[in-house]
Amino acid sequence: MTLQVNGLEHQLRLDNRTTLLDTLREHLELTGAKKGCDQGQCGACTVLLDGRRVVSCLILACSADGKAVTTVEGLSAGQGLHPIQEAFIAHDALQCGFCTPGQICSAVGLTSEETESPAAIREAMSGNICRCGAYTHITDAVYEVAGAL
Repeated sequence: MTLQVNGLEHQLRLDNRTTLLDTLREHLELTGAKKGCDQGQCGACTVLLDGRRVVSCLILACSADGKAVTTVEGLSAGQGLHPIQEAFIAHDALQCGFCTPGQICSAVGLTSEETESPAAIREAMSGNICRCGAYTHITDAVYEVAGAL
């Protein structure tokens, strides 16, 4: 199969039961997406698939064949940090950092969705759990950037 990950094409031979998350972490050594609950409930493994937010622990790698996968490692594309990443830093929207890559990918994906208010952002980000409780700062960071994009 062929995976387009962060703008690079990867030819892979995988068991057809391999998840996209395991492919990214174990075969491509991209460890930004985290294995949290492994049930699609925590959002720590969120990546972008053709620009849409997905929990990669529930997506089989074979279903991503020929689609563009973007992980947190691919957001900056060598041109400095993505505006969402900069806003997370500016608003101190992280604590332990475990959920941060998934939160950032989710935030990037939702900027093309409904983001007219902090309440809409909180609802859109509800699939990403932060056990440290940085929600207020995360919402502020996403709201700032969503209005500018």
